[in-house]
Amino acid sequence: MDSTTYGYARVSAKDQYLDRQIIALEEFPVRKDKIYADKASGKNFDRPAYKQLVSKINPGDVIVVKSIDRLGRNYNEILEEWRFITKEKQCAIVIIDMPLLDTRVISGGLTGVFIADLVLQILSYVAQVERDNTKQRQAEGIAAAKARGVRFGRPPKKRPKNYMEVKKAFLTGVLTRKEAAAKLQVGTTTLSKWIKEDGNQHVYR
Repeated sequence: MDSTTYGYARVSAKDQYLDRQIIALEEFPVRKDKIYADKASGKNFDRPAYKQLVSKINPGDVIVVKSIDRLGRNYNEILEEWRFITKEKQCAIVIIDMPLLDTRVISGGLTGVFIADLVLQILSYVAQVERDNTKQRQAEGIAAAKARGVRFGRPPKKRPKNYMEVKKAFLTGVLTRKEAAAKLQVGTTTLSKWIKEDGNQHVYR
C-alpha cells in the first residue's frame, strides 16, 4: 500500500494567517487536499483538524509541519505525541525548518527516529530549563521589589474614621460583629482581621 504525505498547519488566533505555512507545505510538496489546519492554542493536542488528521493516517504515512512550535508549545506533550505517531501509528514526521527532526532520514547508520528523538529530548530539556529560569527570575524580581518597599496585590482597605468608636462598641458587647461590620461598611472577616492586627485577641460575641 502506497504511503500518503499529509501536512499540518496551526496558528493560535483566528485573526492570524496560515498562508506562510500552507505555501511551505505545498512546496515540500504536500497536496493541498491533504493539508489540515487549526486556528487553536498549542497548549495541548485537543484540536479538531489535528485529531481528524491523526484518525486518517496509516502505517508508512508522513506528517509534515513547517516548524516544531506549529505542532505544539508544550514539549512534554510533543514528546508523548511524537512517540504515539512514530511508534504506535508507525508514521514518519518531518519538521521543515529543522532537518534533524525528520524520522524518514537515515544518517551515519542511525535511523531518523533515533536522531529526532534525541533532538526532541534536548529541546524539551532546554525548554524546561528556560521555564525554570523564568520562574526564578520572576521570584528574584518580586523579592527585590519587596525589599525596595513595593507592595503587591490589592492595597489594604483603610479603616473608616468611626473605626475606633465602633470597635470599642463591639468589644464591649454593645454591638454584634455583624452590626459593627455594617456600621463600618465592611465584611465581618475584614473587621476581625483589623482587630487581630490591632493586637486585641479578646472578641466579644
